[in-house]
Amino acid sequence: MTEFLHLMWQPFLACLILTGMHAYLGLHVIERGVIFVDLALAQLAAFGATVGFLWGVGLTSSAGHLISLGFALAGAAIFAATRLRKPIVPHESLIGVVYAVSAAASILVLSRAPEGGEHLKALLVGHLLFVDWPEIRHITFLYALIGVIHWVARRPLLLISRQPHAAFAGGLKVRWWDFLFYAMFGFVVTSSVEIAGVLLVFSFLVVPAICGVLLAKSIGRRLAVGWLVGLLTSMAGIAASYAWDLPTGATIVCAFGVCLMVCALLRRLISVAG
Repeated sequence: MTEFLHLMWQPFLACLILTGMHAYLGLHVIERGVIFVDLALAQLAAFGATVGFLWGVGLTSSAGHLISLGFALAGAAIFAATRLRKPIVPHESLIGVVYAVSAAASILVLSRAPEGGEHLKALLVGHLLFVDWPEIRHITFLYALIGVIHWVARRPLLLISRQPHAAFAGGLKVRWWDFLFYAMFGFVVTSSVEIAGVLLVFSFLVVPAICGVLLAKSIGRRLAVGWLVGLLTSMAGIAASYAWDLPTGATIVCAFGVCLMVCALLRRLISVAG
């Protein structure tokens, strides 16, 4: 038990911090119907990291982080600029294209780099098991700051997410608010992908939010459900990875899949009982 706590305490704390921010952002993503925006921005950040690596910049260096952030903010600008009052095609389709192109571009760039496959794997799974205290302090400060901004701007951001037509009709500068939302998203994703990888970050964003929607109606209760789901699933995934000597990030992703099935079953049982 002592060895388990010594090895897994920091990864578990990192998971709690990731859950705190991503579960909330996930509620916005579900309401907006842009499920793949996290994957797209995460993949853009990863593409930036691969470009920096090809230029001789370390994947986890400060310069590499800034390059990744620049690519993520470019994606935020694209997503905000292409948000239309009466879209010709769903916004999600453009986001999916950005994800696919940036993922393919990352593979192309890494094909020109030595040991490109290993670096691509690192971008997908992160280094959650080896997260250190400076990284934990960094994401704690960053997510707290972004959380404060979201709280201050909660009314227009929630209105745009839940009732976009009313936001346009009310004269809100939707594209500017969208850029703020996606830019903050980019800051979060750039940091979290370095630690947890693309797949786990997507799971932290989407699964707790879906579970919240399945089991609660108000935003507050959905957020509470999402946080509880993230907490319990992280504990179960980390414990399973330690007990069976499995990759930590991949194990937590699979645990989220199981958790989603359990929540869907609970939703069904509640509906039948009601």
